[in-house]
Amino acid sequence: MKELKKTLDAGGHCILEMPTGTGKTVTLLSFFVAYRAARASIGKLIYCTRTVGEIDKVLEELERVLAYRRDCNVDVASENQLVAVGLTTRRNLCLLPAVKDSETREEADSKCRSLTASWVREGITSRSSDSLCPYYENLQQKGELFQIPPGVYSMSSLNAFGEEQGICPYFTARRSLQYASIIVYNYHYLLDPKISRMISTELERDCVVVFDEAHNIDDVCIETMSVHLKKDTIQRCYQNLNHLSGLVQDAKQRNAQQLLEEYQRVLRGTPFLATSETDALLAAPVLPDSALQETIPGNIRKAEHFLRFLRRILEYVQNVMQRNVATQEKTGAFLQSMASLLQSDFKALKFSSDRLQSLIQTLQITHLLEFQPIQTLADFVTILGSYPTGNAFVVIFEPYDERYPSIPDPLLQLACLDASLAMQPVFSRFRSVILTSGTISPIELYSRILMFTPVTAKSLTMSFQRRNVCPMIVTRGADQLPVSSKYDYRHDPSVVRNYGTLVMEMARIVPDGIVCFFTSYIYMETMIQLWHEMGIIKKISEYKLIFIETPDNLECTLALKNYRKACDCGRGALFMCVARGKVAEGIDFDRHYGRCVIVLGVPFQYTESRVLRARLEFLRTNLQISEGDFLSFDAVRQAAQCIGRVIRSKTDYGIMVFADKRFNRPDKKNKLPKWVLQFLDDAHCDLSVDMAISIASAFLKQIAQPFHADAGTGIALISEEQLLELMETNDKKWDSMEHSNYFLSSKVSQV
Repeated sequence: MKELKKTLDAGGHCILEMPTGTGKTVTLLSFFVAYRAARASIGKLIYCTRTVGEIDKVLEELERVLAYRRDCNVDVASENQLVAVGLTTRRNLCLLPAVKDSETREEADSKCRSLTASWVREGITSRSSDSLCPYYENLQQKGELFQIPPGVYSMSSLNAFGEEQGICPYFTARRSLQYASIIVYNYHYLLDPKISRMISTELERDCVVVFDEAHNIDDVCIETMSVHLKKDTIQRCYQNLNHLSGLVQDAKQRNAQQLLEEYQRVLRGTPFLATSETDALLAAPVLPDSALQETIPGNIRKAEHFLRFLRRILEYVQNVMQRNVATQEKTGAFLQSMASLLQSDFKALKFSSDRLQSLIQTLQITHLLEFQPIQTLADFVTILGSYPTGNAFVVIFEPYDERYPSIPDPLLQLACLDASLAMQPVFSRFRSVILTSGTISPIELYSRILMFTPVTAKSLTMSFQRRNVCPMIVTRGADQLPVSSKYDYRHDPSVVRNYGTLVMEMARIVPDGIVCFFTSYIYMETMIQLWHEMGIIKKISEYKLIFIETPDNLECTLALKNYRKACDCGRGALFMCVARGKVAEGIDFDRHYGRCVIVLGVPFQYTESRVLRARLEFLRTNLQISEGDFLSFDAVRQAAQCIGRVIRSKTDYGIMVFADKRFNRPDKKNKLPKWVLQFLDDAHCDLSVDMAISIASAFLKQIAQPFHADAGTGIALISEEQLLELMETNDKKWDSMEHSNYFLSSKVSQV
């Protein structure tokens, strides 16, 4: 809380590593509520998370904080009027079965638009028509000044309120962003310029932004600014262009004035402004400030000319995707090779997305899902035209996936290499931005990658009333042969056997649940097959039921459900999953669901990836970050994220095993979070499998001894008397400092 106050007082940004499972969310929320009550000048709190489940968790914590403050008779008028709202996609906040049952977000958005667009509503006289959304119509009848009552609104609360009032939960939440004190939504609502310009434009500068679980924020930034084109996308783009050309011809015959008005507006340089919130489309992926002062070039002002322009671009892209060899070019070189076919300058490219959106609005197209391919192409060329020079982007073509060279699968990527492009607008726009996670070490590397100077950058340790965490580094088997997932070792029979023995022995001595992480799906499948041939799987199944993560979300969800059921029944279970997968990023294994986590190998990225190699070159050239430093940093943060899944509170306990000889090297061990290193004694490093089993047995025996919660008072907990005493001590220090300053100033005056 001291570091948070220091940051907000200074009006700057900070990076805080708070130990996983020790209440960083409730700390952030309770501090902000108290700070805002004391200083009314502070703006909203924008709390960014990754998943819908995390949005609900944050809002549940906020409800507890506000209830506790009420119980303590903290009567602040502003808190009684506080509105906190969580915002997510239409699919999660729609009451119409046809929309909420959609398979994808894009499909749900398209169906919603077909029921709520202004021209659809104007063309239907009866408000009760099946062609309209009754919930949105009821919301419109309440008027623009309608506000939801003060309170905390999670996804379920918003849907329940919408059902009760008969109004649309999604657009109710969208409108509440203007007056809500606390907003909780996904990273992309701020980082992705296409979404941010549609939803977050009206947020004031005094807002405080929190990015929770920000250990992968650089990857999120790069993902939002990158565009991929596949062969299927190109084929569907041709269909989109033919369809749009037909719609333009129909519009000329039916309502030529409509196209003429659009042409005149484009000629004047007037941007298209949606007449209704339901008409708004995703904004252009990037539009530099200088472009706002420019008019759209003459060669794309008319609808027919613009469609011909896109067709020429599409023909060039199709020619590129027919190559048989992989290529990598800077954006400038790619544009130069495109120039001969394009027959125009590059200026028009950066207006492609905005021009396409204007045409879609003019033609009053509601089913946007159909035109998603051509929108992707427009985003591709918009970014190309916006960054014709420099090395922040690279164009990479691959005729096939290198892991499956016999299967043709052409892919053209406009890969962003500079994570700061998405973060810099957020840093410059808002008063304070807080990056926090349980695994955000080493902190200094984040500030270099995102190119900002934090006011505070600190890694906090964990205060336990007893030793609840037992991290270990296993470097060799009982036969003293090294263990590693390195490619040269991974198929060695001794490595396979020693890894299998480690998992089997842990399954024998550890009660309840064990989570085992592999470096990739392929490696996991290979190891399971080899363990089965050696009879290890059969031995493990004598102690635990075995569940496996798969890339399929439905299968993975079912496996998790049955894993938890096995743990609840007392049978115990072993969950085999993958670092960087769904389980590693968003699933908690608290209490008996995770008493031990094993990381088999160092989870490096696929180093043969051309995109990764291009990014490593960018980091080395522009930020002086070596390839080895970044790859080790990235692998260790993924491993730390895996082991952090098992400690979710101060009363929780667990064993953490890093099983690879490379974890014992200083360049990797020293990059582990501070709260892990404080428990990683020298005696727990460079262990053999049998030594690790012995240490784990002793730890479990010790942790099973009777323990009273009161023993933690003064160590991990502070009593009310201790808190009052601490406050009194701080007040005395403050008074003493004020007296010293007054005495010093008096002396200076006398002099």
